[in-house]
Amino acid sequence: MSEEKLMDGRVVLVTGAGRGIGRGIAKLMAAHGARVVVNDLGGDERGDGIDKGPAAEVVDEIAAAGGEAVANTDSVTDWDAAQRMVAQAVETFGRLDCVVNNAGNLRDRIFHKMSEEEFDGVIAVHLKGAFNVSRAAAPVFRERNAGNYIHMTSTAGLIGNFGQVNYGAAKMGIIGLSKNIALDMQRYGVRSNCIAPSAWSRLIGTIPTGGHMEPERLEGYKRMTPDKIAPLAVFLASDAAEGVNAQVLGVRNNEIFLYSQPRPIRSMHNASGWTPQTIKERVLPVFESGFNPLDHSGAVISWISE
Repeated sequence: MSEEKLMDGRVVLVTGAGRGIGRGIAKLMAAHGARVVVNDLGGDERGDGIDKGPAAEVVDEIAAAGGEAVANTDSVTDWDAAQRMVAQAVETFGRLDCVVNNAGNLRDRIFHKMSEEEFDGVIAVHLKGAFNVSRAAAPVFRERNAGNYIHMTSTAGLIGNFGQVNYGAAKMGIIGLSKNIALDMQRYGVRSNCIAPSAWSRLIGTIPTGGHMEPERLEGYKRMTPDKIAPLAVFLASDAAEGVNAQVLGVRNNEIFLYSQPRPIRSMHNASGWTPQTIKERVLPVFESGFNPLDHSGAVISWISE
């Protein structure tokens, strides 16, 4: 029995779709009937340089499989370029139904050695880039009273990781971006969700293990291929996920997670107010058993997913 084409007739813009996770998402979207704008600047792992080849290759692969796609090599960090991506989707295919904010880069450095350029460069691609492309699509979605955003976040933000202050900050920012887009755009029938992917990709391969990832864990991580992320992205983009909004989900090989989101877990009230001393004496003993430990993502999600 052939699987239902969940994206038949839809148009999807996938950023960073020339390689890795984005490539897998673009190809599976097309396999499910979507016409795809394959955006990829073609830069290196740091986001430097331009190469039209990766986006063109994915377009050719989609066409060879009987699908429709067009390449775009604009940078998500540029407001006007993001506007052009959306315009290209509408002019080429007549509509836009979904934006997948997947474009990314890494400039890892231990915090006390991280430069302003390394911080700004990652924030610009991940967080500002996701805003730029999402904002460019908003008028199209608002006019149609329908639309869908899927943003890539990371356990580097949700939990934490070594040497990734810039990346973790950007990825937590994306969760706030997604949640508030969902609130502002729900009246127009627009949904916004996040995926935290675990997969061995070109970017992940640049992260120094630093001694905190054992060899067997590293080998297990390498078995988590980027194409495993695509089915969840296609599901979230489709009408099958109509009731899923403002959520953070994860994929780790053949596992799918639903992540919690911050909520108050304990409270104390004092009618006369608090002093530093009374906080120490009364609040701390009650709260400290609920404090989150200082973990990194590899310690919290420590198993090797098969």
